[in-house]
Amino acid sequence: MVKVLADPSLQAKMHQYQIVGRAAPTPKNPVPKIYRMRLFAKNTVLAKSRFWYFMKKLNKAKKSGGELLAVNELFDKGPTKVKNYGIWLRYESRTNTHNMYKEFRDVTINGAVSQMYSEMAGRHRAHPNTIQIINTATLQASECKREHMTEMHDSKLKYPVIRKMPLVSKKLRTTFTAKRPTTFAR
Repeated sequence: MVKVLADPSLQAKMHQYQIVGRAAPTPKNPVPKIYRMRLFAKNTVLAKSRFWYFMKKLNKAKKSGGELLAVNELFDKGPTKVKNYGIWLRYESRTNTHNMYKEFRDVTINGAVSQMYSEMAGRHRAHPNTIQIINTATLQASECKREHMTEMHDSKLKYPVIRKMPLVSKKLRTTFTAKRPTTFAR
């Protein structure tokens, strides 16, 4: 059996970074204000670029006239438990700028943000560079608003096993058979 590898470009593996930086000290301003941002990007290079994009908007500090003090990747504490995430974002459509709130279920915040970028591309044709994440939060079950999230909070939730193959004894097993297998459980 050949294992089919998925195209990595189809899965936007986002990482969470904390970047600390400031405008470079000048004689007029010897101790500039330090800014800390939590950003999502595919790699550190794009995260730094995003940091300077926001710094230019905040206080006219460009990469050439500024300095980075720290670049750290942030990781989730419990990446084995499914959590509810709320994401507040702003994006530019072809006509206007829109604010939006979305909810996702995932094991990590990076996975939830990756889902968000995929959904925004599919449903709203939003390019990743036009999306600005304003805030992210881990939500309790009672705080969820969207129906596709609340329907997953039922404690008695069960999924049917649809394609359960009956096990054939070893001596009756063959590679090729004359009839199709029955995939439903009897």
